[in-house]
Amino acid sequence: MSKDNKKKKVTAIIISIFIVIILLLAITYAYFSTELNGSDQIVKVGTLDLVLDETSEGINLGNAIGLSDSDGMSLTPSTFELRNNGNKAVDYTIYLDDNTIRETDTRIDDKFLKYNLKKNGENSGATLLTTTGSNPNRILDMGTIEGGETNTYSLNLWITDEVDGNYSGQVFSGKLRVEVSQERDKSVSAILLDNIKEQNQYNDGTDTFITGEDPNNYIWYSGKLWRAVSVNNDAKTTKLVTQWNISAITYSSGSDAFDGSYMEEWLNDTTVDGFLGNLRDYENFIVTDSAWDATEDNTLLGSITRPNGTTTVTAPVGLLNIYEYQESYRGTTYSNGYLNNGLRWWTLTSGGGGVRIVENNGNAVIFASPSSNSNGVRPSINLKSSVKIVDGNGTIDNPYRLNGDNDTSLSGTLLSSRYSGEYIRFGTGENNLYRIVSHENGIGTKIVSAEPLKDSGAFKRIMSFGGNTTFSSTNTVGSFLNGDYLTNYVGSPYTEMIEDSTTWYLGRVGYGASYRVAKYTDTSMTGFATSTNAKVGLLRFGELMSGQFDRNGNNITYWTLTPYSSSDVWFVDDDGYCNKNGPALAYGVRPSINLKSNVQIVNGNGTKQNPFQIALQ
Repeated sequence: MSKDNKKKKVTAIIISIFIVIILLLAITYAYFSTELNGSDQIVKVGTLDLVLDETSEGINLGNAIGLSDSDGMSLTPSTFELRNNGNKAVDYTIYLDDNTIRETDTRIDDKFLKYNLKKNGENSGATLLTTTGSNPNRILDMGTIEGGETNTYSLNLWITDEVDGNYSGQVFSGKLRVEVSQERDKSVSAILLDNIKEQNQYNDGTDTFITGEDPNNYIWYSGKLWRAVSVNNDAKTTKLVTQWNISAITYSSGSDAFDGSYMEEWLNDTTVDGFLGNLRDYENFIVTDSAWDATEDNTLLGSITRPNGTTTVTAPVGLLNIYEYQESYRGTTYSNGYLNNGLRWWTLTSGGGGVRIVENNGNAVIFASPSSNSNGVRPSINLKSSVKIVDGNGTIDNPYRLNGDNDTSLSGTLLSSRYSGEYIRFGTGENNLYRIVSHENGIGTKIVSAEPLKDSGAFKRIMSFGGNTTFSSTNTVGSFLNGDYLTNYVGSPYTEMIEDSTTWYLGRVGYGASYRVAKYTDTSMTGFATSTNAKVGLLRFGELMSGQFDRNGNNITYWTLTPYSSSDVWFVDDDGYCNKNGPALAYGVRPSINLKSNVQIVNGNGTKQNPFQIALQ
């Protein structure tokens, strides 16, 4: 925390919590109780009251070694309220701190515990306690409470059955601490740097880089998981890059320059198909005149100096240059650095007759041909200095949430109003997680399975794409998608939510061609390419969400809809790039469908931890 923040007056409310785990004849019994210091179970601090519900019976974990998530969340919770009796808004953060235990006791490791915090009717979901951070910075909740407002909470805490280990006779003793301040700087840049260890920061005089192996710098914005890369020392803007490859495209028709490339066009496309066009209220969140330094550099990793601005491009969205990538793993190796996502992706830096890429091992010595390679795309943006963090702790399971992009109480909201990348529960069994792609038809919502289909935990390989390179509802992959898939992987009531017929564009994209001709007859988008109609299809080459969203080894190569030629079809490799092959090969599939315009949200917030649950209006 900065010196200025340390000087700010902070008040604290403490609720004592005591959890003891006792082993008796191989049966663990855990008991949770709360105690409040204050009359009538009310603690007053300034204009705030913290009130424990008199009917609360605490949390009883039951006579079991560990509980499932459903059992843990069904326990009787401990409830409390936070009331602001004043007329001014105050910022607050609720921490769970370690309390003193007896010298003869052993403290249980946080990894054995899960919790659910229900705030104003919205569940956090079953979450490992480790995701809140480590003592004394375990953050359960943070935000702003307006004058006259009340927040109502219910807290469940239990031993999870998902982690093996010996915790018999061990003790957890903690206390809830609520810090309140009207002065706290909640800007993204301030919160990030206050909560990143000094050894994971590097100031080069212009920017302060976040470095290391896995710092708590995750941010959820507009349906996508991002990593905070750096903070500009003067402007206090924060540079982000997506954690995963959002798509994969050819960089350009031949030039290694970012300016005027297919890449610049794809990133800053504001149409229904474009990345920028699908970012939420981007004018309010990002710096639209960002300067992207694309200066050529042939230097090996470890010896690269800050580029001198010889070649810069002004645009809302760009890519990371090779210097920014190098600084991210300062203090460790490129293979262990947090920006190595185990996939192959384009950088902004040219050199050696091509464009530098980061490989799946984290190295970046290859200069790929911009016209004959189609590597992964990790968009980068600069958040404005005025953007505030209102929730989260920066971990992968509880990323920071931004003011204006942290919706609650979405029940009854049409899905067609939501954003590309947000998660949805759809279908049955192990393949019931999907993501929004776009609103391509103007009325409904195009979605795609979050990962290629699985059978019994293993990725499913379709026997082939088909007898030729043209997709239809009757070729091999199309017949599966519009038959067996609908019956056995989706089922009722979800099939009733799908549009009966969707147009699937089959434009041919050769090397050196723009991603746009997968849908349109030319890059000016004056007419549509050849198409077919079917209920279920696949994503196109270069379409939003047609990337890889896990490391190589945790995913599978899968087909796209787009032919390369009369003999080859584009696929997305498990390394995160696109390539072509004959249609007789067996690859995975990510089914894509259009949902009807009257599909609405009934629960959830669209994150991976709490996907939207949907129903017909």
